[in-house]
Amino acid sequence: MSQIEVKVPDIGDFKEVEVIEVLVKVGDTIKVEQSLLTVESDKASMEIPSSHAGVVKEIRVKIGDKVAEGSVVVIVDAEGAGAAPAPAATPVAAAAAAATASAPAPAAPAAAAVSGGLQNILVPDIGDFAEVEVIELLVKVGDTVKVEQSLLTVESDKASMEIPSSHAGVIKELKVKIGDKVAKGSLVAVVEATGGAAAPAAPASAPAAAPAPAQAPAATAPAATPAMAVAAVTPSAANKSHASPSVRKYGRELGVDLARVVGTGPKNRILQEDIQKYVKAALAGGAAASAPAKGGSGVGLDLLPWPSLDFSKFGPTELLPLSRIKKISGPNLHRNWVMIPHVTQFDEADVTELEEFRKTSNDAYAKAKSPVKLTMLAFVIKASVSALKKFPAFNSSLDANGENLILKQYYNIGFAADTPNGLVVPVIKNADQKTIGQIATEMGELSAQARDGKLKPADMQGATFTISSLGGIGGTAFTPIINAPEVAILGLSKSIIKPVWDGKQFAPRLMLPTSLSYDHRVVDGAMGARFSAYLAEVLGDLRKSLL
Repeated sequence: MSQIEVKVPDIGDFKEVEVIEVLVKVGDTIKVEQSLLTVESDKASMEIPSSHAGVVKEIRVKIGDKVAEGSVVVIVDAEGAGAAPAPAATPVAAAAAAATASAPAPAAPAAAAVSGGLQNILVPDIGDFAEVEVIELLVKVGDTVKVEQSLLTVESDKASMEIPSSHAGVIKELKVKIGDKVAKGSLVAVVEATGGAAAPAAPASAPAAAPAPAQAPAATAPAATPAMAVAAVTPSAANKSHASPSVRKYGRELGVDLARVVGTGPKNRILQEDIQKYVKAALAGGAAASAPAKGGSGVGLDLLPWPSLDFSKFGPTELLPLSRIKKISGPNLHRNWVMIPHVTQFDEADVTELEEFRKTSNDAYAKAKSPVKLTMLAFVIKASVSALKKFPAFNSSLDANGENLILKQYYNIGFAADTPNGLVVPVIKNADQKTIGQIATEMGELSAQARDGKLKPADMQGATFTISSLGGIGGTAFTPIINAPEVAILGLSKSIIKPVWDGKQFAPRLMLPTSLSYDHRVVDGAMGARFSAYLAEVLGDLRKSLL
């Protein structure tokens, strides 16, 4: 094998684009033309494919980086001597990106005049695509359109693009329907012109020569049926959904209106998993749970519109954009709160002896000049592993049909880390196989990376149970939101000295408040209380974890 630099190919008229997704990780085995990352300009998003097959040895870019043609993105241990020519970037959301572009014109209009002031709107030059499929009609007969207003969306297996109108006027006739195949010069509509020069015919401006389609993953969600409460696709709304052509096609196959699906990908991009969750909710009679409401609440009910006020009339205001972390986590938290029936069990653990043991252990480490510094959270992680083993339902996830539990035989514990840009959740992998000292050290390293913005996606994936500790700040209790697809999350508040009756007298004891939120579809109240009580017992005497 030889190490090969995989570079950004020709990306058309875009001088510089931003990396919004990294689709592979070090160690992955990739194929020629497999997508490596997704980049985005203000007019389109596209995937950068690999020119070689092999094993990813190094990733040279991260989310947020700017790249251009020739930028090195990954280093690959290439398989075989004959490499495929560098494929061009694949536009994956040219139509969807119109929501953020000032002018959605991936294809320039073409027209031919006919008698009576009517104008034929033809498909312009669409690059190397001999024939493309009509997937959306964005106007209807009688609509008044402007020059370069999009009339329909077409899609190949490589790209999606909009066909604009060459004239302003009234739509008199639509010559195509969804599912039709069209090519350069095909008649798509007849417009009664109301004036204004036709825009000159020109080749498509969005990058179109793309031999590397983004492969659509195999459908795992149930097939759509007439009884399923999934709304039919509404072209004008679906067109604004931020999704790749493969995902949009997948949605059409299931009859899902993408405008009703909450995207959990970067910049609210709709992923295939989001469609699957929507379909699952629809089959369960809860499609509304994942559909944005008219008022923007996301619960899908016919609620009152979200209040829109001019706050400046009451006093000075300042506009503060949400951080990127909050923009990404917000929709996830909203979805989890709406779709998971939460119950929170509040309890207290007597950690008096444990705190003394922690202090003396740290003193011993300090005398030995060891860098290890034990925290109470490290002990809680170890105690939680013991509780998860005793109550395996807490270390599980519901399957896609909501009919079975996937019981996990590994124990990866996520912990919420505070950063200047918001909370992130690094994961301690295989916590059951590590000592408390190892856990504390790894927590410190991950927390430092989180504060510096250097956490890798792999560092925040694979958790089976999450702990959110606010003890360093204060408070007596709170209701943590479950991090789907997990089924429970533990909240820790500030420890406090309380008088506790020991059978003879009140004695001062250090009590740690715990708040255990669990998915009531998986865990009933009795099991939730038992888990919480057992966890308190283990924290009170770690020897119980050995039983």
